[in-house]
Amino acid sequence: MKILFDHGTLAPLRHYLTEHLVDLAEGKGCETLENGKLIRRAEETGYRVIVTTDKNMQYQQNLKGRSLAIVVLQTPAWPKVCLRAEEIRIAIKESLPGEVTEVPI
Repeated sequence: MKILFDHGTLAPLRHYLTEHLVDLAEGKGCETLENGKLIRRAEETGYRVIVTTDKNMQYQQNLKGRSLAIVVLQTPAWPKVCLRAEEIRIAIKESLPGEVTEVPI
């Protein structure tokens, strides 16, 4: 599955998602895009999931009818995130287009 990490998502998390193709927004020229434009660009380029730490994205954007899902991490703190890597992996795997999944950390 093709996954895009928003600018707040820590790159080392990608090492726990080896079964997926993971890109960073910064590496794809998306780091300055506002949420709506980021979602559109991600869809246009074939991403199925955006992983973000932006807890407001789900309230600012209407995801109904979208072809991708959003997984929201409740904190960007790596010591906490790495302990929840398996939960994050499962949330990504089970995410459905047009839905937001929050991973409590």
